[in-house]
Amino acid sequence: MTKVIAAITVSVDGYITGPNDGPDKGLGEGGERLHYWVFGGPWSYESEPRGEPEGVDAEYLNEMSSRGGAVVVGRNMYEAAGHWGDKNPFGMPIFVVTHRPEEEPATGEFTFVGDLAEAIGRAKSAAGDKEVSIAGGADVIRQGLDAGLVDELHIIVAPVILGGGKDLFHDFTKSLDLENLGVRQSRWATFIEFAVKR
Repeated sequence: MTKVIAAITVSVDGYITGPNDGPDKGLGEGGERLHYWVFGGPWSYESEPRGEPEGVDAEYLNEMSSRGGAVVVGRNMYEAAGHWGDKNPFGMPIFVVTHRPEEEPATGEFTFVGDLAEAIGRAKSAAGDKEVSIAGGADVIRQGLDAGLVDELHIIVAPVILGGGKDLFHDFTKSLDLENLGVRQSRWATFIEFAVKR
């Protein structure tokens, strides 16, 4: 059975972006620090990332990439990332959950779907015997957890306190039991992996 893994990077105080995130600053003001682990160290929106992940960071990314067969993201993440320049950044099918599926771009790089459960179903079909990743944003991950669609939750904690922005569990009131699967540590992040108990 195809696993669904929700993975997201948060600050120590629980934010997935800094304040004022948007198309020019997808991670918000100061939010670049959340993804130092992805780019091998410091970067900013003013000076594009030049590094590569190393050690545990690269190990995690490579493992998730090799296990993955499809990705689900929310429309807000798609917009905040500037549509990734209309190019698929993940190298596998991407399903974008949106209230406006009719706005799907003609590039063929992304599939717009009007419902999360349908997006997960289509992603599972596309993934075959590989896994489906819910890459964010927070709203789609919360919806997936609330609907019982997530098998594993990976919280990647960056060693930074942002003091504001979008918080991962905003207005989430459901109680869930998690099982520890493992913890990895690098200079730029702590990777905590949980199974979501049913």
